[in-house]
Amino acid sequence: MSFDRIGKKEIFVTVPADADGQRLDRWLKKSMPFILAQKLIRKGAIRIDGKRTKQDARITEGQEIRIPAFENATQKKAPKPLTTQEQDRIASWVLYDDGDIVVINKPYGVSSQGGENVTDHVDRLLPALAGQKNLTPKLVHRLDKETSGVMVLARVPATIRHLGKMFKSREVKKIYWAIVSPVPELKEGAIRAPIGQGSAFDKMCIDEDEGKFALTDFVTMDKAGDQFAFVAFWPRTGRTHQIRVHATEALSCPIVGDRRYGGVLEEDHMGLAKRLHLHAGRILLPLKGNKILDVSAPLPDELMESWKALGFDYALSRHPFEDKK
Repeated sequence: MSFDRIGKKEIFVTVPADADGQRLDRWLKKSMPFILAQKLIRKGAIRIDGKRTKQDARITEGQEIRIPAFENATQKKAPKPLTTQEQDRIASWVLYDDGDIVVINKPYGVSSQGGENVTDHVDRLLPALAGQKNLTPKLVHRLDKETSGVMVLARVPATIRHLGKMFKSREVKKIYWAIVSPVPELKEGAIRAPIGQGSAFDKMCIDEDEGKFALTDFVTMDKAGDQFAFVAFWPRTGRTHQIRVHATEALSCPIVGDRRYGGVLEEDHMGLAKRLHLHAGRILLPLKGNKILDVSAPLPDELMESWKALGFDYALSRHPFEDKK
């Protein structure tokens, strides 16, 4: 955040275009602790165009935000500029870019957002995709660090909000490819099992009493004996670790390489990649005028080797849920 002018007791910031529509407290947390931002808003110390406001107020491009100057010292350090290698890295992930909506192919091992001891994440690299109007794209949804594949971003705030609502309302088809073990008893079906917090902070589980509704469609595309199967998943809802939990606890067929949820240890099987065998392979996103944005992410090389080792035919043109709404 850069300041437009600084007074003796206060500083003034003009809301930039890429912050239009964001919540005030969430925008401020880029420059100060989130709890502090909320406290100052409640006290009326932070104002929009000279007026008191609420924590959940949405800001608009061009508005002037007043912040107490004595809090300037609490600002977070500005992020280091991206190197040329980092800019080229995320540019190589781009599958689609129409100036507003951007779709990338996130690699395995890269987090969607930062956190404690997390320095390699998509969010940090997004300024490299700022575009002609210098609007840095924002994440519309997230993928697990261990999952590769399609991720949707958007530059214009109105589009970000619109796409976010579409993901929540289940208007988007996200097709995932996975290798599970053993082979599911049913060739296809729908898993309806609520998901809640597990016994460990980083695990989820099926929780019939307090879990949130979760629905996943699946189709077995191919199998290698009774031990391995190539399965397509369509998560109708967006619960944390949804496919991984449903595969393990509902189908009793963990995803290969999923150490967190009991997947087969990949070291036990020569020729299989040493990673979670889950890839967001395709996304179908409704656009204006009854158009569909259909973007596919090819399997990364290490997963392609696993598919070949088991004799599976990976064809992105296939859409096993074509007739399902």
